[in-house]
Amino acid sequence: MQQNETLHLSVDCVLFGYDDAGLKVLLINQKRTEPADSNVKPMSQLPGDLILLDEGLDEAAARVLYELTQLNGVYLKQFHAFGDPNRVKDLKDRAWLRSVRTQPEQRVVTVGYFGLVSLHDFNPKPASFAGSADWIDLQDIGELAFDHNEILSGAIDALQSQLESQHISFELLPKKFTISQLQSLYEVVLEKKFDKRNFRKNVKKMSHVVPLDEKQQGVMHKPAQLFSFNRDELES
Repeated sequence: MQQNETLHLSVDCVLFGYDDAGLKVLLINQKRTEPADSNVKPMSQLPGDLILLDEGLDEAAARVLYELTQLNGVYLKQFHAFGDPNRVKDLKDRAWLRSVRTQPEQRVVTVGYFGLVSLHDFNPKPASFAGSADWIDLQDIGELAFDHNEILSGAIDALQSQLESQHISFELLPKKFTISQLQSLYEVVLEKKFDKRNFRKNVKKMSHVVPLDEKQQGVMHKPAQLFSFNRDELES
């Protein structure tokens, strides 16, 4: 721990990535700091760490995500704080914390952020105490360290509630996308089906979804028209 880190406040980042295969979450595996036969059992967790005394929360979230995964310039939004007094005191977490923290018994409140990327554009690389950094299918995520399953659940709720109202779906898509890709994204995130014709009709009414004079390339089926997102066209 650096000397100017706070002893009680952290940030945890739930980074969602999307491609045609579905929605994924970026998890890091805690780097083993003890011999393999010790009682320290590294687990998968969300990218997170203590904030520094001289930085804001948004700045801390961006820094921590970069330090652990080498990802930069990611859309991040704060969604909830988690302050259960026992959130870092589970037996499954205690030994690993003692191997990396100077004060492992200290209570920690964390601020959750969710982030959105297109998997076509970002390739994480583990660093710091991250032994690995991998995109995991949402349905394949098992038990995580600390209370990170609860944080993940809260991030999913935030993503679902803000997907349309905050126009954040486009952060998960390539710069150029088809209406079918946009519909598939909505169906995956919101866990429901949309009528293809009605969805297409509604999208074409959106001034911020701009049709391009381009079509898909390298596809086996009939190439579809491409669109782009223009934030300047959003109504105030």
